[in-house]
Amino acid sequence: MSERNKKSVIIALLIASIAALFVVPLLGISDIPIKVLLERSVEDKNYSIYWNIRLPRALLAFMVGAILSLCGMVYQAIFRNPLTTPFTLGISSGAAFGAVAFIIFGSEIAFLGLAKTYLSAFLGAILSVLLLYLLMRIKGGFSTFIMLLAGVAINFIFSSLILFLQYIADYTKVFHTYRWLMGNLGTYGFEKTATLFPFFIIGSFVILVFNKELNLMLLGEDLAVSRGLDTDRFKLFMFLLCSVMVGASVSLCGIIGFVGMVAPHISRLIIGSNHRYLAPASLLFGGCFMVICDLISRKIVPPSEIPIGIITALLGGPLFIWLLIRRGSNMMSF
Repeated sequence: MSERNKKSVIIALLIASIAALFVVPLLGISDIPIKVLLERSVEDKNYSIYWNIRLPRALLAFMVGAILSLCGMVYQAIFRNPLTTPFTLGISSGAAFGAVAFIIFGSEIAFLGLAKTYLSAFLGAILSVLLLYLLMRIKGGFSTFIMLLAGVAINFIFSSLILFLQYIADYTKVFHTYRWLMGNLGTYGFEKTATLFPFFIIGSFVILVFNKELNLMLLGEDLAVSRGLDTDRFKLFMFLLCSVMVGASVSLCGIIGFVGMVAPHISRLIIGSNHRYLAPASLLFGGCFMVICDLISRKIVPPSEIPIGIITALLGGPLFIWLLIRRGSNMMSF
């Protein structure tokens, strides 16, 4: 694909993203007429539903999808492994442990406008990052292979602790933890959106800026070192950046799987492996994918709402199988 065509794809994805953000909130159990975008009527029920519930939710969905997709792309590049996801290194399980521990032993008290469950989940994610960093320091380097194995081990440890907490908790709190672990974008107003926005905008900007370094990592660490890149420092920096971004996302919305693995691969199929174009494509495609999944979760069995994590897994699984059939052994080549 030529450079001009790649730019056209990015523009098309940008237009689709803007359309998704403003059109999808019009759709739901009861659709809202498009005039709500043109007329300001505070007394209108549809106006309140659109601007106070559905639009903030669509913005939150877009940012979460974009964060997971971008961070999945980064992990796949620095680890040179197509199966790496934002959750491989134990970040999600650490956040889940923090949230589950607070749901079972704490109480739902708001702090700075947010439930302390979110803060506990974020601290759990940071704890998993610190554990992995400590292991790497003890090992004396940031080997890709060791980081992956350590991340898997941390994931298992926190998952086991979550099962233990659920075993000793009462049924009401266990049900609450299950609902949180399935992923949830439910929000009223812009509090969650405003909380996640700094992580999204700063993290995305940094990742987009470092597209050349990601291309070098994709070609191999030896070549990257020969071009003057300090690979250990770069891997650590990108790992910490993506961990904080994913930790913030998981703490607010729970565990939402498959987006971080599938969205970068589909974007790579569309636009190629050059991160100059792949990074913005992954950001936009991941965001759009999450907004559409949120719409499906609201429309499929009204008036109930299916947790978003179930929808992403149901859509992501078949998409990934299609990807395997289409690329076959080329899945391992970027």
